[in-house]
Amino acid sequence: MSGELFIDIRNLSIFFPSADGEKAAVSGLNLQLKRGESLAFVGESGSGKTVTARSLLGLQDAKARITADRFVIDGQNMLGASQRRWRKIRGSQIGYVLQDALVSLDPLRQIGQQLRDALTANRNADLRKLNVQTLALLKSVGIPDAQNRLSTYPHQLSGGLRQRVLIATALAGNPGLLIADEPTTALDMTVQKQILDLLQQRRDKGESLLLISHDLSVVGQLADRILVMHQGKVVEEGTGEKLLNEPEHPYTQQLLAAVPSPATRGLRLSGQRGIPLPAKNISHDVPVLEATNLSKQYAGKTVVNNVSLRLAAGETLGIVGESGSGKTTVARMVLGLVEPGSGTITIQGRRWSQTPESERRLQRKGIQLIAQDPLSSFDPRYNVEKIIGESLDSVGVYGDERQKRIRQLLEEVQLGASFLRRYPRDLSGGQRQRIAIARAFAPNPALLVADEPVSALDVSIQAQVLDLLAEMQAEHRTALLFISHDLGVVHHLADRVVVMKDGSVVEQGQVDDVFHRPAHPWTQQLINSLPVMGSARSLTAAL
Repeated sequence: MSGELFIDIRNLSIFFPSADGEKAAVSGLNLQLKRGESLAFVGESGSGKTVTARSLLGLQDAKARITADRFVIDGQNMLGASQRRWRKIRGSQIGYVLQDALVSLDPLRQIGQQLRDALTANRNADLRKLNVQTLALLKSVGIPDAQNRLSTYPHQLSGGLRQRVLIATALAGNPGLLIADEPTTALDMTVQKQILDLLQQRRDKGESLLLISHDLSVVGQLADRILVMHQGKVVEEGTGEKLLNEPEHPYTQQLLAAVPSPATRGLRLSGQRGIPLPAKNISHDVPVLEATNLSKQYAGKTVVNNVSLRLAAGETLGIVGESGSGKTTVARMVLGLVEPGSGTITIQGRRWSQTPESERRLQRKGIQLIAQDPLSSFDPRYNVEKIIGESLDSVGVYGDERQKRIRQLLEEVQLGASFLRRYPRDLSGGQRQRIAIARAFAPNPALLVADEPVSALDVSIQAQVLDLLAEMQAEHRTALLFISHDLGVVHHLADRVVVMKDGSVVEQGQVDDVFHRPAHPWTQQLINSLPVMGSARSLTAAL
């Protein structure tokens, strides 16, 4: 019945072994979730959100030690429960949606097979109706052309469709509670809205939802109550409306202040917030990047169609659009990783496209990339000193000068020389992205391409990275091509913006003009797809 407690946990603590004995990842947490209620955990990476959620499924690390005064799920005391008892709860009483659908789904099995596995694992399925039930699951999460999707593999689906399939597998056992851990991270705005609408429908049906997210606008749209976690403890709790509009705890205020928006343009998001960032010195005399009428086809399909860009020294140009709009293909052509089918690219007035690599190699030091996932772009065998140092090879910096430059860069990204001997696996997500920025700025490039550089970071780390990027860009007068699906980030950072749809540019101009007065229906749709964070802090209203 609605109103009854589905989860009742008192004084939960979760410990992990450490050099000093044990370290508490979660400490003294109380969690009550009613049937039909929507609850959200927010907080930066390492705050204990996911560790807490996994404990509700008995999926904590084998080395973890859990204590609690009360640990009841759906009327059952699960403290110290065997894995056999936990298996009866997983799927049938609690469904779990992880963040990365591509990793979570089996790449070797068709979508239909994976859904059938989920159905048979969670109840005594009627084998004669299994195909009908599988198809119904796909339709229930709004997947178009569901019948033909059954025979596809995960890599053949877009990010949004994969996430819907993952939600379908979690719902196969008809659980009373769905846990969604960062279900919309790295999804573009239109796909994010589809996933949020799907979760909203479930909530409206009176089913329970536990949402974990660093995106406060997403939380504000879905949650009845919000728990703010910091260093393993709940520091504030309240309704979404009150907590997002009238936060009381300094940490909650800090999280909200770190959200980029039009109101934060030109201002720091971290540290001394509200302090102006260094002024940009934009020179329009000779464009750093000029791309004219770029087009590209793959297997007879046009993925980029007649795109033209111009970017000056010290200027930031944002490119926005849904997945598959051609943003990354344009970036790859600018980087010289893909040749345009037609059109030309010049860098600092020199021909870049349709040029032999032997000639282009001399210009490569002037173009650098900051990728979305720095860990995959680093050689895991290299320590930080070597990661940054390899970028200096292209400009012939060696010996004492090289060591001095590496240390200078580490200071600029606010890490310091103590990180020289560390390896990528020893760094947090924010630290890795800082190293990626240091490596990109090492050869003093004229052009920097940043492809979704903050989409996987929590809001407080994102704020630090955006401030750092703006400061270093202003200091080095670097032209920045910034690709993102996050319109709030683009409005905060960019001077001009290009909106892409189906490989074409549908609108471009000064960022305030485009976002405040969108002329094209697609731009209007993008802006309208932004989730509302609360009446006083509505990102949609701000745009």
